[in-house]
Amino acid sequence: MHILDTRLHADPSRVVLRPFHLGWQATNAKGNRALRLVQDVCGLSEAAVRREYAKVLADFGERHWQTEDMFCDRFGDVERTLGLDAGAYSGTRRKLIGAYFCHEYTYSAAALMNPSIVPHPDQSGCNGAAVRFVMSLRAVGEGHISSIAFREGIAHTDGRFDLWPQSAFATSVELDDSSLSDADSGVTVHRHLESSLSNTVIFPITEQQRNGLEDLRLVRFDHGGGEYEWIGTYTAYSGSTIRSELLRTTDFRRFLLEPIQGRAGRNKGMALFPEKVGGHYLMVGRQDGKNLYLLKSRRIDRWDSEGVLLMEPRYPWEFIQIGNCGSPIWTEHGWLLFTHGVGAMRKYALGCALLDLDDPSKVIGRTKEPVLTAEDADRSGYVPNVVYTCGALRVHDRLFVPYGISDSSVGVATVEIAALLQLMK
Repeated sequence: MHILDTRLHADPSRVVLRPFHLGWQATNAKGNRALRLVQDVCGLSEAAVRREYAKVLADFGERHWQTEDMFCDRFGDVERTLGLDAGAYSGTRRKLIGAYFCHEYTYSAAALMNPSIVPHPDQSGCNGAAVRFVMSLRAVGEGHISSIAFREGIAHTDGRFDLWPQSAFATSVELDDSSLSDADSGVTVHRHLESSLSNTVIFPITEQQRNGLEDLRLVRFDHGGGEYEWIGTYTAYSGSTIRSELLRTTDFRRFLLEPIQGRAGRNKGMALFPEKVGGHYLMVGRQDGKNLYLLKSRRIDRWDSEGVLLMEPRYPWEFIQIGNCGSPIWTEHGWLLFTHGVGAMRKYALGCALLDLDDPSKVIGRTKEPVLTAEDADRSGYVPNVVYTCGALRVHDRLFVPYGISDSSVGVATVEIAALLQLMK
């Protein structure tokens, strides 16, 4: 593989303006912290309110986009939760109260890692020699909580890889129905109409997701007849339990986040095939913590079967365990499946396998040696000696493979499909 110069790093300067969770604000009982806070602000004179709000704007007004609109929205949330009478407050006092119920969060201060990549829904202007893409990233911030961030860009047939710039601010998606924050079923979220995808972050929303949305594996799924849906599997971590969930979107403006039902949904690292095979939805998963299995289902949101054994560790660099590294990629020779292996000293490396197009339970070939491994400076990081990806992009006869580097940053490698196939002979 050829390693490109592109590097994405954790960045504590990138913050997003977020609301506090309303769980501790839910009652109107004596001693309620939220109600007491509102009462404290109400005890200020109007002149004091104007002075304090001016300080807030001086500190934060230029650091975020539509800051005052966020303060107004947060006051509306508090008003509804605590049963306040908005008419009793001046506009400045309402915004000051809203500011007390917001905070900055550095969503990628600790790490940026484990990317996946898919064709962008909008390919207008591309002349066939390039593909516009969406790349997802696992961003780890304060409290080691993982969220989903995005970058957009263009990949070229000659191996060039260009990322679109990010602005100085980021925005969080919002719930379509704010009453569903504790829902155990699916929830729908949307990004702000005026916010680009590259400046959008999806944070944990439900109780099952509370401690993180981990390792999104995106794929553009072909429903047939020119109908595409972008679907990602990820792990929702509550702090004590894990559950596989689906992210579904047709435009990257509105997203459905829903649990995967069935026995197979309890495991990490599930990756969906980009189309049905033999009338079934297929996934690759590691159901026992060590080996790879092929799963089959009639429903995309329910996976009851534990599947059939697909691959076991065979070579020393994968003796501890193997797993998938994103959704299989169609080629005329078979389904290309990137894998990861864990060997001595818990070193992670990438490999590749080729599955039969009509019967993906048949392994045509696999690499005997890693195709990408942590070397030199890439061995150092939050979790050393790790390279890991959650998906690659095909651009004509070339693959682009963004990959996490020691759970700290993200690099990009590229390889011609023919060269990769040669390694599996």
